[in-house]
Amino acid sequence: MSKDIYKGLEQLGKTAAAPKSPEEAVLEMVPNPRAGTDYLVRFTCPEFTSLCPVTGQPDFAHLVLDYVPDEKLVESKSLKLFLQSFRNHAAFHEDCTVGIAERLVAEMKPKWLRMGGYWYPRGGIPIDVFFQTGKAPETVWVPDQGVPTYRGRG
Repeated sequence: MSKDIYKGLEQLGKTAAAPKSPEEAVLEMVPNPRAGTDYLVRFTCPEFTSLCPVTGQPDFAHLVLDYVPDEKLVESKSLKLFLQSFRNHAAFHEDCTVGIAERLVAEMKPKWLRMGGYWYPRGGIPIDVFFQTGKAPETVWVPDQGVPTYRGRG
């Protein structure tokens, strides 16, 4: 595999500060070295953090991103920095989960994408938010996201 696919990356292998906001964050893409082959990519972020837009208190989620790439892959360090940019971002759970998915779809243009946002309780009620671009390609194995419904200590 040619290292040419890594040309132009500004964050990988370098010191990169966390972006101050999701809008400021840069998602970098690399060419898919297996374009033409359908396969699933999964990213799991079990410690996602954002802020409640009303109280300013931190909110926590376990995010699971599944996608079937087309011509581009999202570079993982840039994805990590993008997700980290939400740490001081005030937005409701639905806005964070769907906004992340929509930005990835807009910039990466995958064949298929699914995002599960499994949020820890706020006010005693956990909120799960799901986004999907349509049906997954039939030739791709799409496993369950593996995050059980929140049950607390019971």
